[in-house]
Amino acid sequence: MVSRSARSLTAEVDSVLGPPPASYSQPEVVVLRFRSHGRRIVLPVLWLVGVAVVAGYWVGRLPELWMNVTAGAAAIVLGCAFGVLPILGWLAGRTTVTTRRVIVRRGLFVRHRSELPLARVREVRQRKSLGQRLWGTGSIELLHGAERLLLENVPGAAETTEAMQELMERSFAYESRLQRASAERFPGPGATGMPTAPGMPGATHG
Repeated sequence: MVSRSARSLTAEVDSVLGPPPASYSQPEVVVLRFRSHGRRIVLPVLWLVGVAVVAGYWVGRLPELWMNVTAGAAAIVLGCAFGVLPILGWLAGRTTVTTRRVIVRRGLFVRHRSELPLARVREVRQRKSLGQRLWGTGSIELLHGAERLLLENVPGAAETTEAMQELMERSFAYESRLQRASAERFPGPGATGMPTAPGMPGATHG
């Protein structure tokens, strides 16, 4: 769950990076981590409770031993398939936002990891359905070129969107400063004060 406001997140970034323009040797700082909203595990939890109640009542009361064993095994399989596994899958998914990138981890048995540098993000969008409004969540879209990264059911979506917007602008400004510094340090052929070899663009022939 996101418990910090966008203002506090920005203040934390400021405390580490300082106000722009910052040093070129900025450290990468983890700003926040979150999972999708816990409403995803409401049904699995209810399912586990229901299976436990039914199994506790019937297992041991059936007339034959094999019936009790079969009922117990069925309860375990159903509880794991529709209760335990969805909960573990929710716990395995996590999104990490740093001062430079967004890292998304998904999957229980097969792990998937995707990263998106904040300097590539050109727009941050937020949308909320009626159900998301009731739960206090929302979906965040990070647009980069013709592609997008969708973060669904983000708790505290408004504060997280504002923080990502601030981090995106800072990261873009930081990358721009690095490019300007690199261009000043290693100017191209024909730049002022740099000799140009004959035959190269910008060379003059007597």
